Amino acid sequence: MALPIGTSFEPMNALLVPDLPTAGGDWQYEPKWDGFRCLAFRDGNSVDLRSKSGQPLARYFPEIVAALLDVGTTRFVLDGELVIPEGVGLSFDALLQRIHPSASRITKLSTQTPAVLIVFDFLVDDRGKSLVEAPLRERRERLEAFAARYLTNHDRFALSPATAHRATARRWLSGVGGALDGVIAKRANLPYQSGNREGMVKVKQLRTADCVVGGFRYASKQKGLVGSLLLGLYDKQGLLNHVGFCSSFKTEERKKLAAIVGPLINPPGFTGQAPGGPSRWSTERSTEWQPLAPKLVVEVQYDHFTGGRFRHGTRFLRWRPDKAPRQCLESQVIRESTVSSLRLLSGRGSKLAG
Repeated sequence: MALPIGTSFEPMNALLVPDLPTAGGDWQYEPKWDGFRCLAFRDGNSVDLRSKSGQPLARYFPEIVAALLDVGTTRFVLDGELVIPEGVGLSFDALLQRIHPSASRITKLSTQTPAVLIVFDFLVDDRGKSLVEAPLRERRERLEAFAARYLTNHDRFALSPATAHRATARRWLSGVGGALDGVIAKRANLPYQSGNREGMVKVKQLRTADCVVGGFRYASKQKGLVGSLLLGLYDKQGLLNHVGFCSSFKTEERKKLAAIVGPLINPPGFTGQAPGGPSRWSTERSTEWQPLAPKLVVEVQYDHFTGGRFRHGTRFLRWRPDKAPRQCLESQVIRESTVSSLRLLSGRGSKLAG
């Protein structure tokens, strides 16, 4: 490609902070979408998609490649997020299904669950000119004009909303629930901060949940010590489903945990979805866990629950001996969104939200 930036160009990164910033900068707030970060390059008949880490994504999202080739201009670079709409929200699990070695499987999924590229920054304009040295405020204005001219009524594109009002960003953070991954704040007066965290921060809605310890894994390099606690929640049918893990323990704590969980080893542990169940992501190690009688309850902190699981490892907060295991229900983490995440895109260069 003969573009002013190459496919190895690193996207901006965000620093995790506890709250939305107010002072010390001219801030622009945006939703943090629950998908794959993606830089989209087009030069003539060539299109490339790159992940946050620089990995190629084009073969996994042929519908996005086709949509980019359908745009009525031939040279540009967009920064955005690949997502897959599902109901009023987005499905990260459907995205994960795309990273598959079978071309026929990818083609089938691209039709059944087509992706959308939500764009939020403009790196090379439609004349092939680099915008990375321009301040965000200018890049945003140019992006809105580009979207209005070329992306309107394209089902595979959406323009992410942006605001200078902290109150609006606060509503996004608290009102959308699990539909978004948080809120991003960017300094509007800075050029594009490739590969660093100087101009962008992110805020996530951290929540807590009470979970049953349905099993555990031993530490891989510390014989006899607990490596992680396996967490479970009861569903409407009364089955205990594996929903995640907690592993942030110091060595002394791991010794104490071994003494606590050892006497409770008793199958089956989980009566519904269990660790190491049928999954193409399973490994031999994923089946090496010890089941526990459902006696222990812990309170953990998490940032995202989707597809029946905590997205990342949780943080142990405390034991809950006052809580009955049967009170640990999935309903506490499956929150109804007060705002459809797709409604945030309504009237912004996409027919997505109807």
